[in-house]
Amino acid sequence: MGDPKKFRKKYSTPNHPWNKDAIEVNRVISREFGLMRKKEIFIADSYIKKYRKIAKNLIVDRGEQALKEREQIMKKLRNLGLLTEESKLDDVLSLELKDILERRLQTLVFKKGLARSMKQARQFITHRHIKVAGKEITSPSYFVSVDEEAQLSFKETSHLFSEDHPERVDPNKDVKEEAEALKEAKKNIAEKDVAEEKTEEVKPKSEPKVEEKVKGVSKTEEVKPKLEPKVEEKVKEVSKTEEVKPKPEPKVEEKVKEVSKTEEVKPKPEPKVEEKVKEVSKTEEVKPKVEESVPKVDEKSSEVSK
Repeated sequence: MGDPKKFRKKYSTPNHPWNKDAIEVNRVISREFGLMRKKEIFIADSYIKKYRKIAKNLIVDRGEQALKEREQIMKKLRNLGLLTEESKLDDVLSLELKDILERRLQTLVFKKGLARSMKQARQFITHRHIKVAGKEITSPSYFVSVDEEAQLSFKETSHLFSEDHPERVDPNKDVKEEAEALKEAKKNIAEKDVAEEKTEEVKPKSEPKVEEKVKGVSKTEEVKPKLEPKVEEKVKEVSKTEEVKPKPEPKVEEKVKEVSKTEEVKPKPEPKVEEKVKEVSKTEEVKPKVEESVPKVDEKSSEVSK
């Protein structure tokens, strides 16, 4: 039957295994993503190194074959969700280890809310409760594409398929929602503070103009006191006019004297009035004479009647 097939190693180990900084970084990453062994970190790291090397060679090469390979690599990385449609080949060089670990099946099961923690997500996958695009997947390190991400769910035959299962109910759901709301509020406050700092940094630039305006205002205030002597002159003129006004009083006295003179003159026509009274008295004396004449007429009329 021949020699059994020997699988080639798919990852590369670090040059020095006892690097303190690398050990601490790997410890933090393994806690964050629920990794059980260093081999999983080495596989993800070697995956990035492979595509970085290919991208460097394709950036330099301008042949027809290079263009075809460039399109193939960009299409593959976009399907895996590592790049966007607007990204270019240079963006491949900026990929990091966390970008690869975010696309693992274990991470997506936890982020979709199908498990309470990373360790529980790993358990569900290895116990054959998870399916991807209708296929049962038992490898937590499986890279999920963008199309398969929407088809991630529990198997219909699994007892975890029911949402009322106690292992799927999160008792700390309300607490997590409150924590997320607080984080968002803190981010909004931080953004507002940054915006206010930027506006405060921009405002001092216009301060020289404000100082010039203040100087102009101070100059106008200095100019205003110069007008005060004119005001004093006006006040003096007003006072002079007030002093001049009392002078016409003698004229009033003269008028009063004239009026008094007219009053003295008015009594003179009284004799004429006396004359008129005398004339009236004379007329009264004349009237009786007429009355005396009237009886004579009556007498004549009586005689005629006889």
